[in-house]
Amino acid sequence: MITLEQFIVDRQQELADATGAFSKILRDIGLGAKLISFYLRRASLADVLGELGLTNIQGESVQKLDHLANTLFSQVMRKNPHVAGFASEEEEDIVPTNPNGKYVVLFDPLDGSSNIDVGVPVGTIFSIYQRVSPAGEPVQVADFLQGGCAQVGAGYVLYGTSTLLFYTTGQGVHGFTLEPAAGEFLLTYPQVSMPATSQYYSFNDNQLHEWEPALQRYVADLHARNRTASKPQSLRYVGSLVADFHRNLLKGGLFMYPGTVKKPEGKLRLLYEGYPMAWLTEQAGGKATNGKVALLEVPAEKIHQRTPLFLGPASEIDHLLSFTANVSVETL
Repeated sequence: MITLEQFIVDRQQELADATGAFSKILRDIGLGAKLISFYLRRASLADVLGELGLTNIQGESVQKLDHLANTLFSQVMRKNPHVAGFASEEEEDIVPTNPNGKYVVLFDPLDGSSNIDVGVPVGTIFSIYQRVSPAGEPVQVADFLQGGCAQVGAGYVLYGTSTLLFYTTGQGVHGFTLEPAAGEFLLTYPQVSMPATSQYYSFNDNQLHEWEPALQRYVADLHARNRTASKPQSLRYVGSLVADFHRNLLKGGLFMYPGTVKKPEGKLRLLYEGYPMAWLTEQAGGKATNGKVALLEVPAEKIHQRTPLFLGPASEIDHLLSFTANVSVETL
């Protein structure tokens, strides 16, 4: 059995210029995930369910566990000497930590937290960049706005029937399962590949009438193909990005969270959700887009930037783009 730490160390030894700094950050992310997993299992017993009575920078109600998860990850990042600063979906601004650190970390501490009260799986999403500002000085916003292609690490943790950690450093996607008795993440999904065809599709069509006409035509085509297919795709959507994505990554499926004609920027955050999930998708052999261009090519302009998000097998994403990519705003 290979632990997360051993796996990281073994791969680090393959790099001539490895210093151990990046590996320490990944191990600390694993530590934060273990702590959150512990509190989630006791949530209903420890009175940490429900809303805290505050709103975050996004204008959304803060769940008690949102606040707890953000606090835990913040403490872990502050104590890591290699982290120069971090940004969180729950924080208004970037948070400088160690000016001598080489990396910056972005995270959505508890994605899908509104589902916690009913036992739906939730997750943590993270992304790591090597800073571009001079070492020894406080980090700058530019360190966090390098774009999706500059990521050096990204991943997610799924808190469900098991606690799973999947990550990539640009050499494929690898998954680990937390063994509670040992307190260790063990390698259980080496070199994950997304199936080439979609078995599922995951989206909330409640606002279908407000989507751009090109996307409505794609959905109509999807349903038409299902009516004649020998093995039609099935709808699977729980409203937790990490849970929906994880299922589709392993089983093959399309995830969509588009914008609307009135709000084309969408709802999901480019830096905390879009970039890391897009890179994981591509490293597993799939494709990721905002409906027009590859998501990793979308420029980052602000730390809480929003984006439409489409993730799935390359063939299905290409088919979707044949409807949406060449449509101008004037024709909507």
